Amino acid sequence: MTFFQAMILAVIEGLTEYLPVSSTGHIILGSWLMGIHTDPFVKDYTVMVQFGAILAVLVLYVRRFLLNVKVYPIVLAGFIPAAVIGLAVKSHIDQILGSVWIVGSTLLLGGILLVLTDHWISRHQVRVKRLEEVKPLSAFKIGIFQCLAFLPGVSRSAATIWGGLHQGLGLVTATEFSFFLAVPTLTGATFLKGIKIVDTLTRDQWEILFYGNLVSFVVGLVAIRFFIRLIERYGLRHFGYYRIVLGLIVLLTLSFGHELEFL
Repeated sequence: MTFFQAMILAVIEGLTEYLPVSSTGHIILGSWLMGIHTDPFVKDYTVMVQFGAILAVLVLYVRRFLLNVKVYPIVLAGFIPAAVIGLAVKSHIDQILGSVWIVGSTLLLGGILLVLTDHWISRHQVRVKRLEEVKPLSAFKIGIFQCLAFLPGVSRSAATIWGGLHQGLGLVTATEFSFFLAVPTLTGATFLKGIKIVDTLTRDQWEILFYGNLVSFVVGLVAIRFFIRLIERYGLRHFGYYRIVLGLIVLLTLSFGHELEFL
């Protein structure tokens, strides 16, 4: 993977981490299109470059998250399922992290669910209007939904929003909770991956990781603002349509004879 290719993947990460379209799925597709999906460092980079996107949330929500201790127990409760289940299935996740077939399928199915969700929201009864009103048990249940995103292409953001809506949160509140829940979840994944590969990284790879996270941070700042305004005005259906089209393109491309190494 060249420096330029790594920066392209960092832009993809920053744009898609907090959108319900799956950042991991898009990075897998991007690396596949550039012919670098079999590079072992690409899989490590896919996880490590998320740290820049984490910092974007901390900067934008410094008062409502870092300085608001009331949300800490809620976020912790929501993080527990990912911590427990993630450690249990980590080896299986690594094995499928390069599968474009899985990404195409989950993009398509997730897109259909987003469109259906958008139609259902009009009849959705909002019981929780502020993050501080979320109960720890509800946060825990939302965290279980988040675990669906261990499957590449599902989207951690989409899964968490589905969980939030299921627990009576409004769409914007569920979206913001997905932002906050990303902090411990992605930090934990980045930390574990970092411990595993720190002794194997070359100087060039350290440089790629530094600038990649810087790019994903800057792009993530813009994407978060964009997402909140977009769902307030248009809801989730347009993300669903996008996922359906992209998923169909990927699956049709693979079906028409493009050779793919299933990892």
